[in-house]
Amino acid sequence: MRHLFSLAILSFLLGVVACAQDAEQEPPAAKKPAAAAKPEVTPAPRPPADPSKFALIIAGIGGEEAYVEQFAKWTADLRQALVERLAFAEDRVLVLAEKPQGKEARATAEEVRNAFAALRSAAKAESAVFIFFIGHGSFDGKQAKFFLAGPDLTAADYAALVNQLAARRVVIVNMASASGEFLKPLAKEGRVVITATRSGQEQNATRFPEHFIAALSNPEADADKNDRVSALEAFNYATKLTAEWYQQEGRLATEHSLLEDNGDGVGHPKAEAGDGALARSTFFDSLPRQQAGGDAETEKLFAERTRLEGEVEQLKARKEKMKAEEYEAALEKLLLDLAKVNQSIKAKQK
Repeated sequence: MRHLFSLAILSFLLGVVACAQDAEQEPPAAKKPAAAAKPEVTPAPRPPADPSKFALIIAGIGGEEAYVEQFAKWTADLRQALVERLAFAEDRVLVLAEKPQGKEARATAEEVRNAFAALRSAAKAESAVFIFFIGHGSFDGKQAKFFLAGPDLTAADYAALVNQLAARRVVIVNMASASGEFLKPLAKEGRVVITATRSGQEQNATRFPEHFIAALSNPEADADKNDRVSALEAFNYATKLTAEWYQQEGRLATEHSLLEDNGDGVGHPKAEAGDGALARSTFFDSLPRQQAGGDAETEKLFAERTRLEGEVEQLKARKEKMKAEEYEAALEKLLLDLAKVNQSIKAKQK
């Protein structure tokens, strides 16, 4: 009976209602003009900045001019997506680059440490920190490194820097070659780690960054059509398009991305074996904050709902390792808590 009760609540609370929008149709023209002017596209308004989110983009050295230009473009595209579409405040997106522009700093070991020091001072426990690596990496069989201007830092160095952050929500996306060796040192419970390669032996330049960055602005990456792109959806989208690129080019794939989000240090190419639950409920946008309409209490309720939904997903991922009665009791408690939060949100919105 308890099992049926839990499943009934789960079905009720977690169902997704799809909303269809009618497409506007242009009236038929009496006569097609010889040269119709292209309609002006009005860019979507920038969402209100969310002061609780921070991003650090580390774009390493390219070596060859083609890579220098490519890394610069990816960095600019990523920053634009974060600020223009995903509610990151401009002054809370730190950028380190080989050729700094504007307020950017040079991608050196010293500046990396300075950037993390700034994050330690500004990011609180309730903050979310997103760290992106764009560039080349290496692995000599013992140490994995990310190429900077001057001395490089190792995966262990970055792990030490990240572990000093107070923020409980940390997402790390290492899109460089040989990034697979960063996964285990950076893994920790409550943390999402994504790498472009599955090992340090995959040292060719990667295509993964192009597709992962595109996922942040492309509705096609929104697999569940909830108007949000989760870390898992961006990972799946980039993984799929990267594999398709190698197939279309007739090349042997030299990169295989991994996801790790349960803290065991073992990554997987898709949501399986306990990985994927946290990434599924981790988003780059600040939709709950926008839905709250500036009301601090309502915003907290939306944040609590997101937290509980994430815990449900993580619990489901651990189901096979739990006793049936233990799992059902934990699920029932979470679903009841979720129901109470949903009732409070509805009451606030009346």
